[in-house]
Amino acid sequence: MLVLSALVFLAVTLGLTGAYLWWAPTRAQQRLQALAPTPEKSAWAETVVKLVGPFAQLSSPTGEEDASPMRLKFLHAGIRHPDATLIYFGIKTLLPFLFAFLTFLLLRMINPAEGLTLVFWLMTSALVACYLPNAILHVLAKNRKRDIFENFPDAADLMLVCVEAGLGLDAALTKVTEEIRMKSEALAQELHWTNLEMRAGSAREKALRNLATRTGVEEIATFATMLTQADRFGTSIGESLRVFSDDLRHKRQVRAEELAAKVPTKMLFPLVVCVFPSIIMVVMGPAAIQVIRSLMPMLSGNA
Repeated sequence: MLVLSALVFLAVTLGLTGAYLWWAPTRAQQRLQALAPTPEKSAWAETVVKLVGPFAQLSSPTGEEDASPMRLKFLHAGIRHPDATLIYFGIKTLLPFLFAFLTFLLLRMINPAEGLTLVFWLMTSALVACYLPNAILHVLAKNRKRDIFENFPDAADLMLVCVEAGLGLDAALTKVTEEIRMKSEALAQELHWTNLEMRAGSAREKALRNLATRTGVEEIATFATMLTQADRFGTSIGESLRVFSDDLRHKRQVRAEELAAKVPTKMLFPLVVCVFPSIIMVVMGPAAIQVIRSLMPMLSGNA
């Protein structure tokens, strides 16, 4: 009886130990989980997925070749949620019906419309709602690209300083990621993903090419090509970074001058519509009043 109890105890202990070892992550997995930021699914995201998920099949693309460009747009906008595509197409399916319903209620309350007029407004609101997610995604991607482009020259200068100080390229990228985070979270996040790819064993050329693909910024693609060629042909990375940094600062200056040159044209419409009428009223108003006061008695006397 004692031997049977000991065997049962030993079997249960070994079973629990094996289950723990099979379920618990290894030390290497723990380190990778600590390094890589794991995407957290919030409660609202899960709720939205459950609500709009069934409707996403009505407007989502059927092939992978159609889904890949959309996934690339999400990466350009900084959206990495695994259910982003599902939420996007679900909202794109439901939003036209919601806008059409709200337009119908608004027309009934303000100015009851019937016939073709009602159909026209309903179709117009549904069309606007259909393209509204595209416009929002485009604006998010454009703002993120501009943020990365404007802060990347500073990151290139920091990388040049680190390389000339004796650090390797991988260590320089890590240091630049830590420092640039105070100014641009988007650029720091992309550089952090590049560092994780290289730590995981990916080739530097592939990691830099993925960085250019995720950001969608032309200058970063040039940066990746420059570092790849410098590494392949054995040229000085510091000298290449110096030339690239000077060219990047020149491009940023040219872009700032271009935007400054567009300011007078952009100010023309508000000046003509808002400022000039007020100036004309202030300047010509007293004179017009005097003319009217002088002419009115004369006109009334003649009458």
